Amino acid sequence: MSDSFSDGTRSVHAGLPAPAVGEPFLPGPVFAAPYHLDPATGPGTHGYARTEHPTRELLEAAIGELEGGSALAFASGQAAITALLLAVLRAGDTVALPADGYFTVRAFAESFLRDLGVKTVLVPTAGPVPDLTGVRLVLLETPANPGLDVCDVRAIAALAHEAGALVAVDNTTATPLGQNPLALGADLVVASGTKALTGHSDVLLGYVAAADPELLGRIETWRKQTGAVPGAFDCWLAHRSIATLDLRLARQSQNAEALASLLVSRADVTGVRWPGLPSDPSYAVASAQMRRIPGVVSFDLGTAERVARFLDAARLVFAATSFGGVHTTADRRAQWGDDTSPGFVRFSCGIEDTADLIADVTAALDASR
Repeated sequence: MSDSFSDGTRSVHAGLPAPAVGEPFLPGPVFAAPYHLDPATGPGTHGYARTEHPTRELLEAAIGELEGGSALAFASGQAAITALLLAVLRAGDTVALPADGYFTVRAFAESFLRDLGVKTVLVPTAGPVPDLTGVRLVLLETPANPGLDVCDVRAIAALAHEAGALVAVDNTTATPLGQNPLALGADLVVASGTKALTGHSDVLLGYVAAADPELLGRIETWRKQTGAVPGAFDCWLAHRSIATLDLRLARQSQNAEALASLLVSRADVTGVRWPGLPSDPSYAVASAQMRRIPGVVSFDLGTAERVARFLDAARLVFAATSFGGVHTTADRRAQWGDDTSPGFVRFSCGIEDTADLIADVTAALDASR
């Protein structure tokens, strides 16, 4: 698909095979593990589904087109990011991780990576960036989950490369329609496709993308030897869902803008963060770096009890721990291990009509006081 097309067109056509008379636009999932071998020469294009699979390859082509590189799909976002870390890092290496990013990545680094002899340096997404001398890999998460700080990928990538470090960017919150880290100087992109990329809360998926075939090849070898691949039906569901990514993101962003404007107007809500607000600390960097701001908003209701009352009172807000789906969801992050206050809420706007969602949130906030 040509880069000259806009995001909506690219999303609809990403990864589709060339048209063939009598064939569907997107072939159905291939439910096969082994494939016929040539008795003399062995496997053809496909030999065994753990190492190569036609449905997975179409999905990877779609993600690669949107990210601007080649992609590998994994069984979950966590499988993707641990594969990246373990394929790139060695004993004695140092990895710089976001201090305010996804907490499970820090937990993995501070247990398994530490036991393998890898040192971790935690850096706030908003900075300052420390001296990166001796660092093997810098992982950025921008916007950070759940606090929504944003960092300048191009500037940090330049500093990291000058120090001899690789740069990976967790693009889960932004999606490839929000920003393209590879075009901003990153070496690798990693993301949970479970979230907004697929957006229907019905599939677990992760991916790693890169422009350097040798670097991505190391991660592919890791995947082949560990087997962390998604199933055929999950790959097909994900590919089908990407077609509506542009439409879903447009409504989610619209809803987030309206919600953020509502929240900052209320004296009973504090700590409102959405990088699309002109008053947000990340607004300047986000506006320059991102093509669109995602539908995730964070704020504080003061106490865990008020968060529970708010969620109980809301009719259109599901209490759930994922984000980026077509249904509006929210959760209190402290209960999951994030270093947040008891009343901190991560709120993921769905694709409900904006007026309905804002009315429902307003009523729920009033009822929860």
